[in-house]
Amino acid sequence: MADDTEGRGYPDAIVRPVTAARTITTERFAVSPALAGHVDYHWYVGWELEHPHDQQVIPQPRIHVAAEDGRLLVHGIGRKPFMRHLTGRGHTLGVSFLPGLFRPVLGSRVSAIADQVVPAQDLLGVDDRPAAERILTSTDPAEMAAAMESYLLEVGLPTDPVAEDVRRWTTLAEDDRSITRAEQLADRAGVSLRSLQRLFSEYVGIGPKWVVQRFRVLEVAARAHSGEVDWAAVAAELDFSDQAHLVRTFRDVVGAPPATYAKDL
Repeated sequence: MADDTEGRGYPDAIVRPVTAARTITTERFAVSPALAGHVDYHWYVGWELEHPHDQQVIPQPRIHVAAEDGRLLVHGIGRKPFMRHLTGRGHTLGVSFLPGLFRPVLGSRVSAIADQVVPAQDLLGVDDRPAAERILTSTDPAEMAAAMESYLLEVGLPTDPVAEDVRRWTTLAEDDRSITRAEQLADRAGVSLRSLQRLFSEYVGIGPKWVVQRFRVLEVAARAHSGEVDWAAVAAELDFSDQAHLVRTFRDVVGAPPATYAKDL
């Protein structure tokens, strides 16, 4: 199935993408119109390994639902590095919800599941095991996607105008590189900083400061993947206080300074 979701999510969230491309198969593809207002895209990862592989991904301000270990698992936003230990042969398929749009589905504060991975039935009230079995026993990504979509449509995808506002504000933080602080985002959104913090906690699952900083980290990763980089210039462009600040921030998320990381992709 072709990847027709250019511009959705961050392919650069995959850490060490050159190594990953030699080791695992990844795809992203569009959801049906019935899900498009809540879910951004489907993603697929497949592997057939002679030796175990640890794959790291930079967490984004999105809720993912993925088929793993016989269940559909809801991944709350994690503050810690996200790593998966892969062995043998297998695959998973998941969906990436638009920022803020899992809140109407969950029906409660998304921050309550931060740093947690929870079976979908426990949160959404519909048995996820039949859908997970269909996904994990199939070899056709289109069939896997249909199983995932059937499950989510059975759960229900309520509308929520506040969720749409939060999604727009998150997109603004992503697209406008001049926004480097939560206070600036609140000003652009036309709400107080306290209101923005409350709404992001409830709808995104984490605060606006983290969201703004994470988009800048993802931009640094994209620069590292692009080739030789003037890191002092990047620090100034992305409004880090200095190059040392950029290095510390990136190292805390990825585990290595950007210049070192760029040599080991």
